[in-house]
Amino acid sequence: MNSIPLSAQLTILVTLLALSGFFSMAETSMMAANRYRLRSAANLGSRGARLALELLGKTDKLLGIILLCNNLVNAAAATLVSVITIQLFGSEEWVLGVSTLVVTFLILVFSEITPKVVGANHANRLACIVSYPLSALLKGLYFIVWFVNLFVAGLLRLLRLRNNNQDTHSLSTEELRTMVLESGAFIPPKHRSILLNLFELEDITVEDVMTPRNQIEAVDISEPISVIQGHLATCYHTRLPVFDGEMNAVIGLLHVRRILGQTLDRSLESTDIRDMLTKPYFIPASTPIYSQLHFFQENRERLGLVVDEYGELLGLVTLEDIIEELIGKFTTSAPDASEKLGWDKNGSVIVDGSQHLRAVNRKLDLDLPVDGPKTLNGLVLEHLQDIPESGVSVKIAGVPIEVVQAEDRRIKTVRIFRPAGPR
Repeated sequence: MNSIPLSAQLTILVTLLALSGFFSMAETSMMAANRYRLRSAANLGSRGARLALELLGKTDKLLGIILLCNNLVNAAAATLVSVITIQLFGSEEWVLGVSTLVVTFLILVFSEITPKVVGANHANRLACIVSYPLSALLKGLYFIVWFVNLFVAGLLRLLRLRNNNQDTHSLSTEELRTMVLESGAFIPPKHRSILLNLFELEDITVEDVMTPRNQIEAVDISEPISVIQGHLATCYHTRLPVFDGEMNAVIGLLHVRRILGQTLDRSLESTDIRDMLTKPYFIPASTPIYSQLHFFQENRERLGLVVDEYGELLGLVTLEDIIEELIGKFTTSAPDASEKLGWDKNGSVIVDGSQHLRAVNRKLDLDLPVDGPKTLNGLVLEHLQDIPESGVSVKIAGVPIEVVQAEDRRIKTVRIFRPAGPR
């Protein structure tokens, strides 16, 4: 070393520190890189991203080559600093101690902390760049890395730790949901809302989105034909359930448009309506709407009648109801009281007791429990375990609710007050 000029030794030292910084930056950027972005870039033709993914697929060898080179460079830098110090200041103990502190400071600042901060902040871009030299080094020093990893694998077996090189970076539903929520400006708010609704499909049943039995628009075939004609002339929907005397006795579904041709030729009779009925399609109340969407597709149906475990009619669900759960209400939908929900200047709102809790939560940004009763009426009744009188108040999930009108064994309207502070 004494034959090498001091300037050359300093140049070699700077080079070693730079190489150490490169390997530190490479380690951090490769480990912090988003594999899904790399995979997307690789699919678009990025060779650097493809090499990075190949290296990340064999993490033990990747870390082996980086740490092997980094430790060799750091050791060489420490030795060189000691040589330079001895040449300049002698070999006293205090001099060597100072040189150790100096080389530690240089490595920390220039070869560890700064490069790793840079690597962490620009991981995806740098991973595609550093993958080229790392791949070349791994090929050239493969035998040494393989030999070192033999001892690593033995130590892992001794500690009963599994060395799994497979890509285990699969995402759970909750992790995907978090990614969508934190996507910011990358995904428009409306698209983000649709994606979040998709995650909830398996947890929502047809009972959550159905039209309740008392709100179903239907035809009673036992009524006079003039009443039926008036009903058909003013009905909002194109498909109507037809029952005989009692709502549970549904005998079929009527397509209103098919009746028009009949009424143009001659007067309408009850028998004509019976002849035009199609077989009703019944759905268990606990069916997830994701499964029901497939059932509608497979059976080429657009409307089904929801029944409980005893076969009692609970409500009606349509293909449109399920789609609206994903993308929001259509402008062509029937008038819905939930669309008008909004806090007044006093921080309260009057709500119909038959309103679905999911719709109330969505419109008023509340967190009322939806794992039990599906309507406001059912929720208050379950909480009070009694038919309340007007003026009774209750707090559910931190939300004050006042019964405004109750009759016929049910709550017709309630006043909801905006919760104070964070829920």
